[in-house]
Amino acid sequence: MRFGVTLVPDDTRALGPLTRVLEETGYDLLGIGDSQSVFREVYVSLTVCALASTRLRLGPTVTNPITRHPAVTASAIASLDEVSGGRAFLGVGSGDSAIYNLGQRLTPLDTLRRTLVTLKALLRGERVDFEGRSIHTQWIKRPVPLWIAAEGPRTLELAGELCDGVIVGTGLTPEVITDSLACLERGALKSGRRLADLDVWWFAKSNIASSRKQAVGDIKMALAASANHAFRATLEGKHVPERYREAIRELQRRYAFHQHEHLGPTANAALTDELGLTDYLAERFAIAGAPDDCAAQVEGLRRQGVSQILITAFVPDRMRFIHEFADAVIRRIRA
Repeated sequence: MRFGVTLVPDDTRALGPLTRVLEETGYDLLGIGDSQSVFREVYVSLTVCALASTRLRLGPTVTNPITRHPAVTASAIASLDEVSGGRAFLGVGSGDSAIYNLGQRLTPLDTLRRTLVTLKALLRGERVDFEGRSIHTQWIKRPVPLWIAAEGPRTLELAGELCDGVIVGTGLTPEVITDSLACLERGALKSGRRLADLDVWWFAKSNIASSRKQAVGDIKMALAASANHAFRATLEGKHVPERYREAIRELQRRYAFHQHEHLGPTANAALTDELGLTDYLAERFAIAGAPDDCAAQVEGLRRQGVSQILITAFVPDRMRFIHEFADAVIRRIRA
């Protein structure tokens, strides 16, 4: 199995030492969140990480088509690929706190499709028409793998059809995994490919503590973020039990984007308990608990065909968590 970590860049000076520890302890990939209003600049952060590592794959998890023009994104990721010696990937999504904190709307699926097609051409150094204008990034000589973050059936099919890889944010329960893989396969078949042709990573909100209650308690704001993001466009086709649907809609109405993924007793963290969603969201979206619990959860995922997991390090002590997850899970799974 391969393991990656996604971080929110809240201190660029801390990223170099953190990156070196990730590489030394056996992680394979590092993603950095892109949300200009609440985090540090993603490509500055990724460059720091590139200069501090020699092996890790690196990229935004994820950027979006609203705050960055495709040509700007293509040039930025190709520059990161150059400075990292060919280790970059480009993660794109429909947008979350980056766009909502600017008063913008969710990217429609047809716009996301056009953006992906445009980025693929730009990353080949080609000229392409975009929104009625001819654009190019002619200096790019080496394509960078294009990934999409997908959380619904149609976006998963789009990933299978157009992308090199996908970050699956639909959840980690058996029926959700099976259905997500089927959606990816349908999309891949549209372009004459197979599911095996895709670089598939499963997104997991994560924490290790002395008990599951404590581990989940520290990341309630991250669980709220998953509920707000994964279910926002529609609940149809997303395997959400009827008894949780109104509570999820209420969470979405009250979600505070200016506190997105902020640690501590925030308004977002309080929502999951108040609305009776904590246990459901933890079961669906998280790998969290005591060390042995987390290892058992990952082993269960491996038996379901999951081979690459992108965990979050949205925790009070990232360095401790990174070491403990490596000791409790990565070394044990690979032994």
